[in-house]
Amino acid sequence: MASSTDPAKARFPPHDEPRVWLLTSGSSPLAVALATQLVRHGDCVALGLPSEESGRDDDRNAALEALLEGGPEEQRSRLMVVDLDIRFGRCQAGIAQTLATWGKIDIVLCCTSRAIVGSIEELSSSVGSRDLMRDQFESTFFGPVNVIKVILPEFRARRSGHLLVLTGINGHIGTPGLGAYCASNWALEGYCDSLAYEVAPFNVKVTIVQPNMEVNVLTNEIIFAPPMAEYAPGSNPAPSIRAILSNTIEALDRGSKAAETRLGLHGEAATGASLAEVADLTQSIGGSVEDDVELPDGPVAVYPSLTASAKADLLSETVYALTAIGGHENPPARHIVGHEGVASVKEKLKAVTEELEDFVRVSVSVDVTEETNVGASGAAPA
Repeated sequence: MASSTDPAKARFPPHDEPRVWLLTSGSSPLAVALATQLVRHGDCVALGLPSEESGRDDDRNAALEALLEGGPEEQRSRLMVVDLDIRFGRCQAGIAQTLATWGKIDIVLCCTSRAIVGSIEELSSSVGSRDLMRDQFESTFFGPVNVIKVILPEFRARRSGHLLVLTGINGHIGTPGLGAYCASNWALEGYCDSLAYEVAPFNVKVTIVQPNMEVNVLTNEIIFAPPMAEYAPGSNPAPSIRAILSNTIEALDRGSKAAETRLGLHGEAATGASLAEVADLTQSIGGSVEDDVELPDGPVAVYPSLTASAKADLLSETVYALTAIGGHENPPARHIVGHEGVASVKEKLKAVTEELEDFVRVSVSVDVTEETNVGASGAAPA
């Protein structure tokens, strides 16, 4: 697998002049890796960053600082941080600042992500979790929609522009414990599919990019709903997403620890635990609930912490895809990243096709034909 920091492996479509990119989550590992490639290539990059995000995670802040302060001056001059709070629709200023500095925006990458983890019932089982579903849609659906609404008039007026929207294979495949996250991705993809038809006459392109689930989930904030014993492994045979995420991190980076934040939703304090501790707690309440097991009564927010090499391996395919597609004259409407993602989507489509064939007679039997419209007298109604 190619390293995401190796500029020799990057691939760019032909273009006559440097492009201007706007990345909506400027401190995310994906944005930092992508921006590194873009400025080396000669493009300009505006990194969107809400003011309250600074200080949330030391690893992310350090990587962003290294990007902004490292490298040749020529590359640093093509980087800029803009205030871009997409969750609450306050993105006009950041877009205006980018336009004022470089005169245009060619490509917008909506890559802000936050994953709410919990079964559907767990998302409404307590006072502390009742806003989690709404918060997921504010981040993953309405956030990109806010940016798109602001940039569209600019793209339409110039009759040029490319919207890259990062979702995941969760836009095709439901995942136990990620119902809210999957629902927001499906909603965003439906929105973008419709949008693509509307803006095509103005030469505005829309591409949905679907990496593996781990790319977005394990490189951004994860918020765990308070667990219920009924959905623990000992009581429920469905896979535990808490354990799966913990095991995946260990496989990516044996020496990593979960970077924990104690901030919950809407500025409230959250019950804290590392990602591994969340999985351990889920295992401990399996089968029966012990009297001395204290379950969290509020959401747990964590930033998984991986080494630089683990992040590079995780992100390299997606970064390569974005550099190859961004600004392409004829980009795909939907791009699935990596062999694993392609295989998963193919398997899902195969299952849908087989189910359709199994019940095709039921489907076509409801069709209204000329014979079914014949009245009791034997004559078709006028």
